Amino acid sequence: MIKVAVSGCAGRMGTAVVDAVRAADDMELVCGIDPHGAQDAGFPVYPTVAAAIEAWTFDVLVDFTQPAVVAANLREALPAGIDCVVGTTGLSNDTLEELAALAPEGTCLFYAPNFTTGAVLMMEFAKAAAPYFPEAEVMEFHHCNKKDAPSGTAVRTAQIIAEARDGRASEAPGNETEIEGCEGARGALVEGVPVHSVRSMGYVASQEVVFGSFGQTLSIRHDSWDRGSYMPGVLLGIRSVGGRSGLIVGLENFMAR
Repeated sequence: MIKVAVSGCAGRMGTAVVDAVRAADDMELVCGIDPHGAQDAGFPVYPTVAAAIEAWTFDVLVDFTQPAVVAANLREALPAGIDCVVGTTGLSNDTLEELAALAPEGTCLFYAPNFTTGAVLMMEFAKAAAPYFPEAEVMEFHHCNKKDAPSGTAVRTAQIIAEARDGRASEAPGNETEIEGCEGARGALVEGVPVHSVRSMGYVASQEVVFGSFGQTLSIRHDSWDRGSYMPGVLLGIRSVGGRSGLIVGLENFMAR
């Protein structure tokens, strides 16, 4: 039985993770961690990761909190030898590597920009297409309460496209063409790839990658309409980190080929 603690248990994603863990036959929800969590949740809830570690022993910490607090949470859990499954985006690669270095041998920091299988496949398809198209842009659409922009999925997609291009730069006009007072119109450049973020009610998470070459375009799009679509990936992460060590980025590392 895998003993799990959920940080951010009172949030939208955290609540879904709690329900998924409690429904899994091979997992036990030991406690939740959230300064805003209700004490009558049906399981113990602590305001900090440190307080939870002091009170309970658990194998895996799942973190769906906020970019401002996730690093501090991991600095408590990883040195204690607790495997971490992180869906909170906004962490740089340098920060992830720094945090992973705090963990003893045999402890895993698993970070996924996206836990849906469709989003992972979208990034794989984008990687395959990138060498054949000189232009690419990423547009991501999320709910209006998302705390970071661009999304972790969009950043990772842009990085994958850039790696697949093998140093070839886009020839499309960039932010030097933005007219005065309209800065940002061409989006943020991530590894040379323009990324555009939309925040609005009505979305959960969607992303489209548009490739272009002479006389043709190719669009790859993924839409997630329900947070339940993330849960198989989260459970796969929880089941897979045991026995792994160090930093692992991306759900594709655990998906069967």
